[in-house]
Amino acid sequence: MRQDPALTRRTVLASLGLSLTLAGCATLAAAPRPSVPATTTPPTPSPLPRPLPGAVPPPVPVAQPAPGLVRVPVPPGTLSDLPGEGTLLAWTVDDGSSSEVLARYIRFAAETGTRLTFFVTGCYDAWTDNADRLRPLVQTGQIQLGNHTWSHPDLSTLSDADVTTELQRNHDFLSDTYGVDARPYFRPPYGVHDDRVDALAAALGYTVPTTWYGSLADSGLLTEQQVVDFATTWFLPQHIVIGHLNFEPVTNVFPQLRALLHDRGLTTVTLNDVFTSAAHP
Repeated sequence: MRQDPALTRRTVLASLGLSLTLAGCATLAAAPRPSVPATTTPPTPSPLPRPLPGAVPPPVPVAQPAPGLVRVPVPPGTLSDLPGEGTLLAWTVDDGSSSEVLARYIRFAAETGTRLTFFVTGCYDAWTDNADRLRPLVQTGQIQLGNHTWSHPDLSTLSDADVTTELQRNHDFLSDTYGVDARPYFRPPYGVHDDRVDALAAALGYTVPTTWYGSLADSGLLTEQQVVDFATTWFLPQHIVIGHLNFEPVTNVFPQLRALLHDRGLTTVTLNDVFTSAAHP
């Protein structure tokens, strides 16, 4: 019997003693960023060298079509894993506080054909710094973009108007910068949402709060071995796994993560590879 994803999620995060709070974005003036209880506060990402213009050419997307899947309608309510039995893995990656980490993820995807879903926090410069590199992979569908709010607040603490602004502003940014409609998937920061937040999001077309069933736990700074250990625990069939575009260690173990997928016979998919929706029939 599969454990309840929410309980599994809380147990893993609590055992780590890691904060999910990320520095780097200013919240809306009317809604200051809430403090998130934690035993420790992860350090602010150390600035990594930003590639000089033209120093890293845009990657050429690997010609790899979506897996030949029979897509199914996305189910109502919170999504935390993939349906049925199979060998699929949805590797999802959030935030974007490090422009260099995002650039390395893009190159990894381009070189290996790995399919990813990025949940974008649009206030981070990484998403404009890397737009020219990322856009080709988004256009081919190899990388899907979802809505992770504009500035990463706890939506449950905001007014109705500010919840709407966080999602709408990020939606508009994704449309203007990448030419995509990110609906219906939104990932509430810290995984926190309630009926009110869900209703406000649904009014904008974001009808699927998307959480996870396993984490690389790298919203804060980990060692490379810790990242590999978490991947070993959670890279399993039909799981939605969360990682973060914030710290460098994960980018140094891409070969190990790729080998783990291969050894377990797992195929990476985006959410749009698996599900149909009004925005992506």
